[in-house]
Amino acid sequence: MTTPVIGLSTYRERAAWGVWNQTADVLPSQYAVAVEATGGVPVLLPPTAGVGAADAVVARIDGLVISGGADVDPARYDAEAHARTAGWRPDRDAWELALLAAADAVGLPVLGVCRGMQVMAVHAGGALDQHLPDLVDHERHSPGGDEFGAIEVATTAGSRIAALVGDRLAVNCHHHQAVRTHPGFGATAHAADGTLEAMEAPGDRFCVGVQWHPETAADVGLLAGLVRAAAAYAECR
Repeated sequence: MTTPVIGLSTYRERAAWGVWNQTADVLPSQYAVAVEATGGVPVLLPPTAGVGAADAVVARIDGLVISGGADVDPARYDAEAHARTAGWRPDRDAWELALLAAADAVGLPVLGVCRGMQVMAVHAGGALDQHLPDLVDHERHSPGGDEFGAIEVATTAGSRIAALVGDRLAVNCHHHQAVRTHPGFGATAHAADGTLEAMEAPGDRFCVGVQWHPETAADVGLLAGLVRAAAAYAECR
């Protein structure tokens, strides 16, 4: 089977390494390591504004991960910013939305991770709840700083998610926002407090979003599923 190339969207942030302190295109290495461990070849996709850039990228990759990161600009779903919504990156929003549009046009396998699931929902015409603690009265989904929240999720029987990870699993979360509406996607996993933790498109295409971070866990069933779908996609090109 063809070894698939998996594109990973990246941050563009101020970063320090060696003698340098400057703007850099970065992504936690766990993403690339997990893709490689499950049989894929990772390629980083920094925000790019050129006309046709997303189409050009999607024509050359076999699968796409929209990775975690900052809040989505509330203007993208016609909302005023909550007091706790901050730090959105217009360049990244535009790039990832363009990548999703290009991926939809050709049926490319897609996995959205944390923010990535939220971008997928917004791209589909959905909206976000901008500060989850307002709804669930706790902060276990995002304890603060660089700490992940430990959450148990229950998956929907018969879903792609359930086939990949089972009916229940403990996951690492780091999100203070959540998907409120998700046109075209089915809700396929929830936390005990009712928070939507996964969604997927119907049909044969692998198009899945999760609020947790599968790249941080020993069980990389979701990424393995994406890589298998990407390999099949590559064979059918």
